[in-house]
Amino acid sequence: MPHNTHKFTNKNHHFPFFLNSSISTTYKRRWDLYGLHRDLAGDSDKMKEMSYDMNNSSSPVKHKQMKMFVKIVVGLILMGFAYRLYFSTYVQIPHVIVVFGDGYRSTSTPSVVESNFTLSGQVPVNDTSSQKCDIFTGKWVEDLTGPRYTNNSCNTIEHHQNCMKNGRPDMDYIYWRWKPRNCNLPIFDPKIFLNFMRQKSMAFIGDSISRNHVQSLLCILSQVEKPVEVYHDEEYRTRRWFFESHKFTLSVIWSPFLIESKIFEDNDGHASSAVQARLDEPDPEWANEFHNFDYIEIGAGKWFLKTTFYFENSEIIGCHNCKKESVPELGFYYAYRKALQTTLDFITKSDHKVYTLFRTTTPDHFENGEWNTGGYCNRTGPFKEGDIELRDIDMVMRGIELEEFEKAVRVMDGSRDGSILKLFDTTRLSLLRPDGHPGPYRAFHPDTNGEVQNDCLHWCLPGPIDSWNDLLMNMLLRG
Repeated sequence: MPHNTHKFTNKNHHFPFFLNSSISTTYKRRWDLYGLHRDLAGDSDKMKEMSYDMNNSSSPVKHKQMKMFVKIVVGLILMGFAYRLYFSTYVQIPHVIVVFGDGYRSTSTPSVVESNFTLSGQVPVNDTSSQKCDIFTGKWVEDLTGPRYTNNSCNTIEHHQNCMKNGRPDMDYIYWRWKPRNCNLPIFDPKIFLNFMRQKSMAFIGDSISRNHVQSLLCILSQVEKPVEVYHDEEYRTRRWFFESHKFTLSVIWSPFLIESKIFEDNDGHASSAVQARLDEPDPEWANEFHNFDYIEIGAGKWFLKTTFYFENSEIIGCHNCKKESVPELGFYYAYRKALQTTLDFITKSDHKVYTLFRTTTPDHFENGEWNTGGYCNRTGPFKEGDIELRDIDMVMRGIELEEFEKAVRVMDGSRDGSILKLFDTTRLSLLRPDGHPGPYRAFHPDTNGEVQNDCLHWCLPGPIDSWNDLLMNMLLRG
């Protein structure tokens, strides 16, 4: 697997192509101005001859007026060219043309101050000199440019998230983007991202939300380069892709508890037995591959609500919702905290230097029931801030996440070993998008008049989760 553990430093001092063009144009204009001086000098000689003739044939008053007129004209011409030459030295950022899968084109002009990304074609660097703000606090705003891909231009969308193909009738949910409250968030640029990830490896580790995010990222990146799938497990839950021209490896590792666990459940969520989870051991599915990654995103949550037996030191210590008198009920919150401690402890104490994004829990939007009791989600637009609050379970999980994250950051700050841990806080922005889920359209053209199973947790592709990549790029490139 391609791998590079060196920290990135930008050693490319070459100018972008249009900066070179601008400099070349500047020199050309300076050369043209030099030619203009020569032409004006020649014209001046001719004017002198004209002036001499006029002097012999005209009165002194007319002669002085003509000389003054000539000086004014020459002065205005020189000032105009000097003004043009001066402002031509400024770099002009060209319009960006975005072409979507259906042929739709949009035009936008990126702002250097707001985006703070390097120019297209160059490898970007971290730069925190610009204004700082909480990019996870804001609102969803209308974006009539539409999605960055469609189900026709991306072939890696899983069936359950392919809402367009499955017949979802409304399309408004794809015309929104996330806007932080106090700053602008640049749109994800796949070319810049792939250049940044050249000869590196990134893994998304966690549950099906992690897989959902990877599919979104793949769809956007594939508009620039089609990756080759180089590995998948039997159930296609753990997969790996390789971008040949950039030597970039992208993986998703199925590890819904992040810790070692045995799961007895089919793809439709029907369990034949309770989960068995070892709270004190990281999942070897990712721990054994950890040394191969330069960047990872970890995330868990909803799986801890399932009936589970908990083990520590190979002995059963309790359970969640097992309803056995001989086994104490510990609750999911105990297990979630222990699992995060085990995971973050492994990362912070490892000799391998890695950039870690810790994704917070994703709230669902089931109404009038849960996924298996008739719950549904049929809203067609985002919530505004204040319209909805986190459920108690999500608040508990988020509180645990923030506490354990802060503990791990203090450990990493104390060690100063070069590893980085950042909070990828998508909880509240996700809470505001009840309209972005497949609902009954997790299945192909479902009979919505009958009994159907709804998905109000995962995201349609394209859909709201595409904005997570804007956040991802901002954090990796700007810190």
